[in-house]
Amino acid sequence: MLKMSIKPQWQLERDDDRQLMPHLVSLLAKVHETHTLRAAAAQMGLSYRYAWGLLREGQRAFGVPLVKTVRGRGAVLTPLGEKLVWADKRIAARLSPLLDSLASELEVELERALSHTPGILRLHASHGFAVQALRQTLLQEQVPIDLKYRNVQEALGSLNRGSCDLAGFHLPLGELQPLALQHYMSDLRPDKHRLVHLATRRQGLMVAPGNPKNIGGIADLVRAGVSYVNRHEGSGTRLLLDLLLQREQLDGRAIEGYDNCEFTHAAVAAYVASGMADAGLGVEPAARRFELAFLPVASERYFFVCNSKLLDAPMMRRILATLRSREFQRAVNALPGYDSSGCGEVLSVAAAFQ
Repeated sequence: MLKMSIKPQWQLERDDDRQLMPHLVSLLAKVHETHTLRAAAAQMGLSYRYAWGLLREGQRAFGVPLVKTVRGRGAVLTPLGEKLVWADKRIAARLSPLLDSLASELEVELERALSHTPGILRLHASHGFAVQALRQTLLQEQVPIDLKYRNVQEALGSLNRGSCDLAGFHLPLGELQPLALQHYMSDLRPDKHRLVHLATRRQGLMVAPGNPKNIGGIADLVRAGVSYVNRHEGSGTRLLLDLLLQREQLDGRAIEGYDNCEFTHAAVAAYVASGMADAGLGVEPAARRFELAFLPVASERYFFVCNSKLLDAPMMRRILATLRSREFQRAVNALPGYDSSGCGEVLSVAAAFQ
């Protein structure tokens, strides 16, 4: 089957509608990674002279330098250079899940047109790193899957309407589990639904390196001078925050930025890394990707919910075989804070939460 990749791309334009330095932001990102202009240019396949010319053109356009040389540190981005790079990362973090969903949809359409493949499985799930790893593994195995990123509430609704075959669903472990389960019980059908275990993962507060605001836990989010970026309503991570606040007897409306929302863990991490908020709740891989400090607050289990009759379908047996494979479980275990133990295990609702 064909694999499709759609990447976000943006550009700056002058007042006269002329495009401003199409490679500039990519070059700045490479300088940030390598700390040398020569290495950055080489990785992009540009000559050193051309790369230096880009930086000079950028300085003329903005009126300030974008890169400076610091003894012992090599090439370092100036504050404006950093803002341009973080803008690029925020765009990618926010748009990549939408583009991945579109790519998956187009892959399925092409596969059906080329091979008339029947019974392609439809998965609706929140954008998580293990879910992303599953899609990549299935593509490598030439197994088509129709993946759309949806929050937990939307995914369960899609399953009950017959709009998808598998719905992503995650709950915290421990004392918060019964409260979270109660929130979703109206969408679960214990008599006909089955849960397929994907992974256990850690959620935590993502804060700037060194934790300059000395944030130690959920209670610190209501402190004056601490800003927060939230997940959207309907997401499992938003529910987790609200349950943690309830346990601490705190009101979310006292948090600066409680109504400021992003749609993925990576987008929250990019928001914090760019300095626009002091903290956000998310999974550990997002924090590591953006070089943030991570303060664990809860562990949770991630499941796929399906109708029991689906378990005997050939497409579902193929998915279960992948989930139970050593290769896929190694990929999950390589994600910080993830544990693949029990991956591919099928449980009834009662057995999962007894």
